[in-house]
Amino acid sequence: MGMKVKDYYDYNYAHDLAEKIGLVYPAFPTDSFLSFLKPTLEQLEFNDRQTLLAQALKESIPLNYRETIQIFEKILGPELEGSLGMFTEGYWLWPIGKYVELYGDQDFETSTAFSKELTKRFTSEFCMRPVILAFPEQAMALLLNWSLDDNKRVRRLASECLRIRLPWAKKMYVALDYFDSYSQLLTNLKDDSDKTTQKSVANNLNDLYKEDPQKFAQIISSWETKEMTKECVWIIKHASRTKRKRESELQE
Repeated sequence: MGMKVKDYYDYNYAHDLAEKIGLVYPAFPTDSFLSFLKPTLEQLEFNDRQTLLAQALKESIPLNYRETIQIFEKILGPELEGSLGMFTEGYWLWPIGKYVELYGDQDFETSTAFSKELTKRFTSEFCMRPVILAFPEQAMALLLNWSLDDNKRVRRLASECLRIRLPWAKKMYVALDYFDSYSQLLTNLKDDSDKTTQKSVANNLNDLYKEDPQKFAQIISSWETKEMTKECVWIIKHASRTKRKRESELQE
């Protein structure tokens, strides 16, 4: 039997993380960090492990949020090449993202700037969502800019963090509240050459269909032209999977 994902985040992982932090922040209290974790870490399920690790980081670093993020910036390492690797090479950064998710929703600038860098090594859709909820108008303006970014991982993040039904996350309706901006953002990405971005846009639209079929149709109809790119055709087809299923069920 293969190793469960949660089991990567064990006591040995915590020790390695403490070493990474200690190299850039010598005052990091490794012993107390590990003591905070040892009684329960390996007994917990995945999300609870991430939460406990983030809590241990907060307890162990006696600095304010911005100063703590500056420490984390120093351990991120090089950007990943291509579109993949976020869960095979960047997996060790998950508790860092959880830290931003739990404690970063009151510092828009610090959290969004860090999330933009984190997504180049791992993924940031979860830590962005509390920030979006706290600052929806600012966030939508920023995400529109990110949808035009040169970095494919940043473009993907612009879409992925706005999904109404993002797996492993609570439903979020900012996309509906700011529908014009949301529609423009997805339109900016409808011809994107990166497959992970295409999947994110399609999943976004599939989520939208489940909530509001009329708004789904509004976006799709604006894209359907004789000049559609093959990327756009693929996105529409993948985005319409729930629609096709429901139509098939009605015909039976």
